[in-house]
Amino acid sequence: MRPTKIIFAGGGTGGHLFPALAIAEEIKLLKSDAEILFVGTKNKIEARVVPERGYMFKPIWISGFRRKFTPGNLLFPVKLIVAMIQAMRIVKKFRPMVVIGTGGYVSGPVLYAATLGGVPTLIQEQNSYPGATTRFLAKRVNEVHLTFEQSRKYFSGLGNIFVSGNPTRRSLAAVSRADALRYFGFSEDPRNLILVFGGSLGARSINAAFIRYAGDLVGKNFQLLWQTGAEDFENVKQSLGEPLRSRIKIYPFIDRMDYAYAISDLVVCRAGATTIAELTLLGKPALLVPYPFAAADHQTENARSMAADGAAEVIPDQELQDGLVEKIILMFQSDRLRRMSESSRALARPDAARDIAVRALRLAGVS
Repeated sequence: MRPTKIIFAGGGTGGHLFPALAIAEEIKLLKSDAEILFVGTKNKIEARVVPERGYMFKPIWISGFRRKFTPGNLLFPVKLIVAMIQAMRIVKKFRPMVVIGTGGYVSGPVLYAATLGGVPTLIQEQNSYPGATTRFLAKRVNEVHLTFEQSRKYFSGLGNIFVSGNPTRRSLAAVSRADALRYFGFSEDPRNLILVFGGSLGARSINAAFIRYAGDLVGKNFQLLWQTGAEDFENVKQSLGEPLRSRIKIYPFIDRMDYAYAISDLVVCRAGATTIAELTLLGKPALLVPYPFAAADHQTENARSMAADGAAEVIPDQELQDGLVEKIILMFQSDRLRRMSESSRALARPDAARDIAVRALRLAGVS
């Protein structure tokens, strides 16, 4: 019997990669002998994380097209042609039974090559405003799985649209607090711990605000677990100074976000769809700082939706330098965090990864 072979294409950021890993995890639970290949780029997060998770990985030469002119845009047509040739070769050699794209520029050539070869295809779209790849390929692929019901309006007239939620890894909720404390080197169980991050690549404005107010927060008995992003890591370390730095856990990238979530009382972060899905799965109260330049300002829409349901507070990027400490102090008063946690968990769609995995295997003809 032919083995169940599946290609995942997506990456560039954790927001595109981690939903793919969540679906792959569910496929392996449903079909333990499935052979899974990830296709991405060699210099982004997927090139490191995918092999660490035990999956095969193949890079293609592709990068995004900037809306404003950059020298890199001149190479885009060449890269696109090369990426298409590489994708067609990978699809032909691996012979997948289904190809799953989770967004980002890398998924376009692979999904398109699969449709040319008659391979069933599925797109999982995280954002409320669908990415260019999803909008372009929606009519060619077999199924498009959305996170938000309101995103349907971008695909009027299509019958292949499903609202499944944003996949999250089951392993996020399956960790021991004791293991998490050991992982981060805490000798005692921390109190009032704030997890700070700006996505897998970091967020300079969030880092700048916490550089300014880290001393105030530590002085008020808050503890910080801080993912800065690789580009800003050294700047953050040097800006804090040694006495303060010794009292804060700072990392360029946290590989075990499941551990980080497990010991956090409050999360301060961007409002990307994957982050929102993880927060609601775990019932984590959040102070959301929407990225102001996201397409169609979808992060603000995500954040306001969470706030309307009592699961988060929102602070605009431009107000970080003025209202951050006061906002955090208010959130820790009374039983506010507990109530926000309950509201957050009520919004979760914990079966999204399993539902999409089932649909993918059905497309592959092995369900």
